[in-house]
Amino acid sequence: MHPPSPYASRGCAASRSRRGGLLRWTGVGKRGGQLQYSDVAIETALTLRLLFHLPLRQTEGFLRSIFGMLGLDLSAPDHTTLSRRAQRLNLTLRRIPTGTGIHLIVDNSTGLSMVGEGEWAAVKHGSRGMRGWKKLHLGVDGSGVIVAHALTGGHVDDATTALDLIDTVEGDVSCLTADAAYDTRGIYEAAGARGATVVIPPSRTATLSGRRPRSPARDRTIQQVQQVGRRQWKKDSGYHRQARVENACFRYKSIIGESLRARSRAGQEAEAILACNILNQMTQLGRPASYAIGR
Repeated sequence: MHPPSPYASRGCAASRSRRGGLLRWTGVGKRGGQLQYSDVAIETALTLRLLFHLPLRQTEGFLRSIFGMLGLDLSAPDHTTLSRRAQRLNLTLRRIPTGTGIHLIVDNSTGLSMVGEGEWAAVKHGSRGMRGWKKLHLGVDGSGVIVAHALTGGHVDDATTALDLIDTVEGDVSCLTADAAYDTRGIYEAAGARGATVVIPPSRTATLSGRRPRSPARDRTIQQVQQVGRRQWKKDSGYHRQARVENACFRYKSIIGESLRARSRAGQEAEAILACNILNQMTQLGRPASYAIGR
């Protein structure tokens, strides 16, 4: 769980000492308490916690059991350390290379419940508490890999958040697919700025732009739907790929769960990133290897 020199990047010497048979790292030359566990160790522990649906105390015991079975004389971070360090981890979404030209697919956000002060006050004081909710917005590519995400409050507009998802995607975006909730001029402009083709069914009451600012791409979509019908347009445009992001939301709730375990905002952000990285890793490991067989 510990790298050879967890403080080397900070320009600080490190020394090892054994206390009670446990391996500890102690920083030298810095004021205050020193980090005992590296960020990689904390990230690994929190990843196992999410994957196996463990509370923090059980995660601590789980790691101790693993070290014992492997015969390693290492100490496991306690539950308070995991909770505290999770709020300061510098995590990023690990993207899997999928070639050039990302086909970005976004969908209506999925709700994740969280236990906040409202429920605690209800239990403690007998008043009526309310369960809080947060929205998880996901953006996937054509193969189902999560390439963008956002965790927002329960009252944030999905179409507005999608603008941030488009901006956070690295590389070229060849196409953007979403449902009718994202039929706004802002989405068309943001996608057009990235050179992406927009595949969004217009709302039932959509009409051509009668005044400026106009969106020629949106007007063309409305005209095509009026000419061939909504069902045929979806078939011709490949709108069925929108199911990829719905499947990603289903996998998140099936594998990770339907609630956020962390209580702080920073901890919840870290939890969402770790969960997306877990799903991407599973997608990469389970991806079939297809190749042509010569005759």
